[in-house]
Amino acid sequence: MSRKKLGFWTSSSLVVGNMIGSGIFLLPATLASYGSISIFGWIVSAFGAAALAYVFIELSKMLPGTSGGPYIYSREGLGDFAGFLVAWGYWISIWCVNAAIAIALVSYLGVFFPVLQVNNIIAVCTGLAIVWGVVWINTLGIREAGIFSLLTSILKITPLLAIGIFGLFYLKVEHFTSFNISGQSDIRAITQTATLTFFAYMGIECATIPSGDIENPKRTIPRSTYFGLGIVTLVYILGTTSLMGIIPPEELQFSQAPFADAASIIWGPWAENLVAVGAIISTLGALNGWILIQGQIPAAISRDKLFPALFSKENKNGVPVLSIVLSSVLISLLMIMNYSKGLVAAFKFALLLSSMTALIAYLFSSVSFVVTTAKKEGIRSGFKLKIIIASISFLFSIWAIAGSGLEIVYWGFFLLMGGLPVYVWMKIKNMELN
Repeated sequence: MSRKKLGFWTSSSLVVGNMIGSGIFLLPATLASYGSISIFGWIVSAFGAAALAYVFIELSKMLPGTSGGPYIYSREGLGDFAGFLVAWGYWISIWCVNAAIAIALVSYLGVFFPVLQVNNIIAVCTGLAIVWGVVWINTLGIREAGIFSLLTSILKITPLLAIGIFGLFYLKVEHFTSFNISGQSDIRAITQTATLTFFAYMGIECATIPSGDIENPKRTIPRSTYFGLGIVTLVYILGTTSLMGIIPPEELQFSQAPFADAASIIWGPWAENLVAVGAIISTLGALNGWILIQGQIPAAISRDKLFPALFSKENKNGVPVLSIVLSSVLISLLMIMNYSKGLVAAFKFALLLSSMTALIAYLFSSVSFVVTTAKKEGIRSGFKLKIIIASISFLFSIWAIAGSGLEIVYWGFFLLMGGLPVYVWMKIKNMELN
């Protein structure tokens, strides 16, 4: 029996769904403190994301049908150790982020069920039930998880696009006259807003990770990645522009729910609940997509004998179920920690680290792209252009890592080095077997 695979629409929804999570619902308020100049920050970060998309797409063409995304690409160009570091850091990043998404989902549900805002036990039990419900969906098969991702992506994009489009009719030009209110130079303001918005594009590589489970990957991955990037960029820029035009900057920067406030102005108070539902669907879709990915990465390194064999064992539906389950146990532990008063700060710190470790994957993939291209295609026409694009994606990754802060960079380094014992142990075990 042949395994059902992801097509163009389900692959695209994986890209869109994993990029659009809970952050977009609050990010416009953060950007409002800079003024309308932040729109240029979106444009600059979209340019960096496009460079990264190109890198991952070209790597997927050179290594068609190989699951693992950043891990397999880094390993191909830079060797086992680099590949392992990327996979280790990326895996940690995913289950940390999944815990945060689940907690955000519970907080949005609190709008309709106030008990979740006051009773931590009920809140954490609700969050755990949602996580394990999504885990069950993913064990049914990658195509089923993809269909669920497609449905939630459509449902999450609809209210965001509606506010972005209808909001254009409520724009007030005077709200854009405060071009730069950050008190810094224009270059500095654009740099900071681009760093902030660049994190909203994390997940651009998601179509490449389950490459082995995608129909005609050499054709589908490029189309779904560029399509997903285009849709997400449209939602981000259109939404930010509309919100800045509807809500005065001095109010927007202090808004706790900017999209809800804009919806209320356009359609009335009832529309606030529409945005709350959209946020719930958005976080649910992102959680589903990232749980799918969190099973693929450990399974890929396990198949290459750089991780314990149990992570690559599949169920009858061709899903690395133990990989998903064990990762979800870690998500559950982090969620329980978050609802324990003494460990909240540690949990938030882990989330900052997760962003940094994901960026390491982009950094290594950019370097590996140049090396792999030289090995497989040689230095010929078009190679210089590829070096330029790879350099842009490399510099953007460095830029975003630097924006994480020195302390996070130091801790991120130690976190990555924490995988060394596992790597050494697996190498020794493989030598004994040989």
